[in-house]
Amino acid sequence: MMKTIRTHLGVKLFLSYFVVILVGVLVLALTVPAILPQAFNRHLGNMGMMGGSGQGFGFGGGQGPGMMADLYSGFRDGVFEALGWAAVAAVLVAVLISLLFSRRILQPLRAMMQASQRISEGHYDERVQVGGADELGQLAERFNQMAEKLHQVEAMRRQLIGDVSHELRTPLTAIKGSMEGLMDGVLPASDETYQQIHQEADRLNRLVDDLQELSRVESGAYELDLRPTQIAPLLETLGKRFRQQFEARRVELDLDLPAGLPPVLADEHRILQVLTNLTANALQYTPAGGTVTISAARTNGSIRITVRDTGAGIAPEHLTHLFDRFYRVDKSRSRAAGGSGIGLTIAKYLVEAHGGKIWVESEGIGNGSKFSFMLPVA
Repeated sequence: MMKTIRTHLGVKLFLSYFVVILVGVLVLALTVPAILPQAFNRHLGNMGMMGGSGQGFGFGGGQGPGMMADLYSGFRDGVFEALGWAAVAAVLVAVLISLLFSRRILQPLRAMMQASQRISEGHYDERVQVGGADELGQLAERFNQMAEKLHQVEAMRRQLIGDVSHELRTPLTAIKGSMEGLMDGVLPASDETYQQIHQEADRLNRLVDDLQELSRVESGAYELDLRPTQIAPLLETLGKRFRQQFEARRVELDLDLPAGLPPVLADEHRILQVLTNLTANALQYTPAGGTVTISAARTNGSIRITVRDTGAGIAPEHLTHLFDRFYRVDKSRSRAAGGSGIGLTIAKYLVEAHGGKIWVESEGIGNGSKFSFMLPVA
C-alpha cells in the first residue's frame, strides 16, 4: 500500500484531496456538539421573550423539562442526521472531482513520461502538446525546448563524426598513396616526395591538435587566468608573429589603436589565440596588395576589437554559419587552402568564456569582411 502511494502521483493527489475532506468533516463533527447546546438555549430564550414569557425555556429548567429535553434531543438528532448525509454527499462529490482533477494533471505528465522514454531510445524528434499557460503548460514547453536542444546536439554529433572522418581521410589517403607509390616504384624516392609526405603528416597533426583544442574549449575543460590586460602589447606581439607571413603574401597589416584605452579583463594568452585565429583567417582570404586592419575602440563598458580585411568577402547566407565547426564558405577549396574550419569556432568559445561576444559583418562578395568581438573593461 505504501509503495503504491510513494510511486503514484495520482494516488497522492487523490489522498491529499480526501484528507482535506476528512479533516473538514472531523472539525465539523467536533464543533457542532460543543456549540449546539448554547445555541439551542439562546435561540429558545429569544423565542420565549418574543412570546412574553422569558422564563422556563432554558435547557433542562423552567416549565416542561421533559418536553424541552425531548425537543433538544430531536433537534440534535436531526442536525447530526443532516450533517451525516451532507458529509456522505460531500465525500462522493469530492471523490469524483478529485478523480477528474487528478486525471487532468496526470495526463500531460504521462505524455511527457512517454515522450522522455522515446527520447532516451534515440527518437529526438519527439514532442508533447502544450495545453495551456499554467505550470504544466510551461513544463511541457520547457520539455519541448529541451528535446529540441537534444535533437540539435545529436545532429551536431553526427555531423562532427562525418566531418572528422572526412578531414582525417584526406591527409591519410595522400600519405597512403605516396607510400604505395614509393613501394611500387611509381614515385621517386626523392626529397620532394618525402617533403610531400611530411606536409600531409603535418596537416594531420595540426588537425588533431585543433580537434583536441576544440574539445577542450567546448567542454570548458580549461581555466582562464583573468587579469587586467592592455590591448596594445597584444597587438604588437601579434604583428611580430605575422610580419613575415604578411610580407611573403604582399599584404599590408595596419594597427589602429587610439591612445588611452583602458585594460580589459582577460586571459592574455587566450585572447592572443583569438586574435591569431582571426588574423590568420583574414590573411588567408586577402589577395596580394590588400590590407588587414586591426583596430580597437571603447564602447560603453567594453572594448571592441575589429579585424577588417579587403579580401574576398562573404555572402549574406554564410554569415550566420561561419562560427560552426568545419564550416567553409567555398566548398571547392581544399583544406590546405582553406584551413581546418575550426579556428573561428575556437575563437567564439574563448570570447564567450570571457563574457564577451563575437560576430562577423560583410557587404558581400568582393567587399571584404569584418570580424569583431567585445571584451569587458577591467
